[in-house]
Amino acid sequence: MSVDSDDDMPLARTNGRVSDAHISKSLDNAMDKASAKAKAAPAGVSIRNGPIIEDEMDVDTAANGTSKRKSRGSTSKPVNYNVQGSDSDEDAVPLAKRQKTTKKAVDSDSDDEPLSKKAVHLPPKATAAAFGEDSSDDDEPLTNKLANKKAAIEKKAAKEAQAIRAKEKKSAKKPAVKDESDSDDVPLKGKRQSNGVSAVKKVNGTAKKSNGVKKEESDSDAPIAKKKANGKAKAEASAPAKKGKKKEASEEVEEVYRWWDAPKKEDDSIKWETLEHNGVVFPPEYEPLPKNVKLLYDGKPVTLSVEAEEIASFFGAMLNSTHNVENPTFQKNFFNDFTEEIKKTGGAKDREGNKIAIKEFAKLDFKPIFNYYDAKNQEKKARSTAEKKADKAAKDALEAPYTFCMWDGRKEQVGNFRVEPPGLFRGRGEHPKTGKVKKRVTPEQITINIGENATVPTPPEGHKWKSIQHDNKATWLAMWQENINGAYKYVMLAAKSSIKGQSDYKKFEKARELKKHIDRIRKDYTRDLKAELMADRQRATAVYLIDKFALRAGNEKDAENEAETVGCCSLKYEHVTLKPPNTVIFDFLGKDSIRFYDEVTVDEQVFKNLKIFKKSPKKDGDDIFDRLNTTQLNKHLTNYMPGLSAKVFRTYNASYTMSTLLKELKKTNLSIQEKVKLYNDCNRKVAILCNHKRTVGAGHEAQMEKMGDKIKGAKYQKWRTKQMMLDIDPKQKKKKGAEYFELDEDLDQEWILAHQAFLVQEQRTKIEKKFAKDNEKLVANGEKEMKAKELQLRLEVADELEKKFKKENKTKKVEAEGKGPTIEKLEAQIEKRDAQISNMMLQAEDREGNKEVALGTSKINYIDPRLTVVFSKKFDVPIEKFFSKTLREKFTWAIESIDEEDDWEF
Repeated sequence: MSVDSDDDMPLARTNGRVSDAHISKSLDNAMDKASAKAKAAPAGVSIRNGPIIEDEMDVDTAANGTSKRKSRGSTSKPVNYNVQGSDSDEDAVPLAKRQKTTKKAVDSDSDDEPLSKKAVHLPPKATAAAFGEDSSDDDEPLTNKLANKKAAIEKKAAKEAQAIRAKEKKSAKKPAVKDESDSDDVPLKGKRQSNGVSAVKKVNGTAKKSNGVKKEESDSDAPIAKKKANGKAKAEASAPAKKGKKKEASEEVEEVYRWWDAPKKEDDSIKWETLEHNGVVFPPEYEPLPKNVKLLYDGKPVTLSVEAEEIASFFGAMLNSTHNVENPTFQKNFFNDFTEEIKKTGGAKDREGNKIAIKEFAKLDFKPIFNYYDAKNQEKKARSTAEKKADKAAKDALEAPYTFCMWDGRKEQVGNFRVEPPGLFRGRGEHPKTGKVKKRVTPEQITINIGENATVPTPPEGHKWKSIQHDNKATWLAMWQENINGAYKYVMLAAKSSIKGQSDYKKFEKARELKKHIDRIRKDYTRDLKAELMADRQRATAVYLIDKFALRAGNEKDAENEAETVGCCSLKYEHVTLKPPNTVIFDFLGKDSIRFYDEVTVDEQVFKNLKIFKKSPKKDGDDIFDRLNTTQLNKHLTNYMPGLSAKVFRTYNASYTMSTLLKELKKTNLSIQEKVKLYNDCNRKVAILCNHKRTVGAGHEAQMEKMGDKIKGAKYQKWRTKQMMLDIDPKQKKKKGAEYFELDEDLDQEWILAHQAFLVQEQRTKIEKKFAKDNEKLVANGEKEMKAKELQLRLEVADELEKKFKKENKTKKVEAEGKGPTIEKLEAQIEKRDAQISNMMLQAEDREGNKEVALGTSKINYIDPRLTVVFSKKFDVPIEKFFSKTLREKFTWAIESIDEEDDWEF
């Protein structure tokens, strides 16, 4: 699509059928009459949301019989939409290109055939329990509750936006110091310093200013050639620090650079003044297979060039990944690249040196290669702990120089410093290029970005870098282009680095800035839903869908070179099914080629608009929003605030909704686990209200069963403890009542016998592992190993436990255990056991509620981490309960910038 950036009117797409430029009143009225009789459902909520899967494709079974979770929503064979069946060639076509049916069985209440009619499993509906409601309360349908809650939050947001603007307008009239607390460009103002670390870190005896906040475009994946030249930085600005005055490395590691307290840089487009690093780590070279290990073709061993053999080894090594190697698309792409390499490198030969024409994939046998690599893996796993530690230490020592860089004199951790090894591209979902060969990246493909006066890393012997540049407006250290999709790969700083922290901070501050304008945006797009101009109406409808249902904006795709994934602006006719009176079904390949399904209720005007956008003569393959693209949409949004784009709505809605829900919580006398569940309940509500859901994991039921067994096990031990009380004092039965000593109704004799056998086996396994570990230590210290007799002596403990259980089952009595057991001690044990059971039941309930919600994804990407920190401090819950060590390092700025008494609000 060609776009004239100076023209406000979007040009029509050149491909497919195009909507009329204007919407006539007669068409509007006709659509109104068509939907006047039906009663619309509450708008703005999702009924079903997430990837679609089929039962038989949930789990891969590896060669060793173990189960393995697949990529979310992926299928080993494409879903067949052809009612009359399909051949293998059609199966290899991406789903987004196949969403057509030979026959439409149209429902009486629908003008489209919902894809949900096919033999697939839809995402589950939102439940009252997941939303924290009592499922027994059926007075009001859940969809109504969700819609009402969402409407209330939006109404509150509108009032807040008006109040903020009024306050800013009032303060602007006064000649007071400007309040920059909400500015995107101002660093966080921390309330205190920790460990005596200065807010402005000194380097070479002079104070360094903060790096500020990076521009949104600075880390763009666009090729360097396409970027405008930024010009060279001044030599004085990029001069390296003098070695004589550098701080000790140990000091650098301990010191925390509190960039959020540091003064703002004058020019925040300049990311660094000095930059030193050691480049990248390349994967090891290919080790040819032993001469006795060969690929078989039609049962005969085949000799290949080293290059072709390496490609064969990629496939052979992953035979147990049936999800990939049995996928027709994967096989086809691999075979094309493999045979092309064979032709390029002299062909395949038999034992006598005669050429063999490899024409059929089905005749290839990779088992000898798989067996070779599998044996090597088993050998690697069988190494002693000491050997594994030594190998890891050697690897860490080799990679240590690449793990950090010197950024303006500070030591910053580098993230992905390893160049990806060659292999077979897998992709996610139904990627059309799965199975293609990812070629080895050479130094000649890599561009190094480094300080002008810094020492350039030495490339491997016999090689040279593609180019060296000194772009201090970029935050990447190295870059190359991969061969599969032509995408640019960047070596960036680690997530916990100050640069990444500033990027996260700016992202959430931009979402906070949107809080001031959200009412105007919603008011404007609601008005434009009835605009006469088709371009305006399409834009308003797209913003509505992005705001209400968290649809990604979507980008233009090159159909030949990229997976045909779509977003809101690039939706095709076949991706949208309309179900009167106001239900819309979205079904398309979303991000990472995952098939995404979203069934939503929309405003009646939006439903009518989509009907107009799908109006004949449009058909499958035609664009829904044919007078709109993502660039135009984002350009329109910047009229409300600088830097606003479609993706900001997702962050804003999640953070604002979470903020609202947390404010509603009251401090009560709850346990830590109950408080954690309280937080997770709010997080789940955010996922439901903002449409961030996922498919239930293949291993969820097994995990829940395991947790159930743990709870039963604790109940069993509690019952045994009560029986010990009777052993000490039989009168307790009369004193406490017979009911107190009865077996829990969840437990039966069959389960108890199985559990006892499990406990005995668990004891044996622990003893055997401890014995093996002790022997490893003895050998490492140059001492003799213990003999098998010692193990047998140790195992007697498990034998005694087994005998004890048999006796208890026979006599129906449990002898008191421990030193000097008393009724008081046993009662204390029962109290502890009750608390343990209560906590485990809360955890199980929490996990069950989380099965459709990726809480981790929300916490990392969409919910402002400062909200979690505020909850943690307000409710006295350790932050470790919400953020792992990695996340605590990533969000140091959020944790450190919120004071104990700070009443911070999103």
